[in-house]
Amino acid sequence: MSRGLRSGQVAEAAGVNVQTLRYYERRGLLAEPERSNGGHRLYDEDAVTALRVIKAAQRLGFTLEEVAELLEAGGHRHGRPVVGLQDRAVAKLAEVDQKIADLTTIRTALAAAVEAGCDDLTVCASSACCPIPFTDLAEENRHAGPCC
Repeated sequence: MSRGLRSGQVAEAAGVNVQTLRYYERRGLLAEPERSNGGHRLYDEDAVTALRVIKAAQRLGFTLEEVAELLEAGGHRHGRPVVGLQDRAVAKLAEVDQKIADLTTIRTALAAAVEAGCDDLTVCASSACCPIPFTDLAEENRHAGPCC
């Protein structure tokens, strides 16, 4: 490759900083670029695409380890069945749904505590009418009036 993009150009085009670019290189998410005669890293346009893919996958909730596995799966099929994006997206969706359910339970308990006027966790913990289920957050324990 006689011409290529330098680190700053790739980082800017992909919307990341140069430190992120180098970190992904060290992690093996990006191929090591060629070097100019002067020792500067020279990337091709595929590096910009790869960075955008990595960042998009992260925004969808995939960890860098999972991103690496997805990139590996996409690049090495060779006729073998490999778990790719479809199966991993289904698994990630189930994980997100579980987090939403957990957050909904937490929100319900906190809203009940606000509505009940709870102001002291120690007092609430020893009160039978406290809406915060200290022993089991998944258990809903609501009441109508202020108690704490």
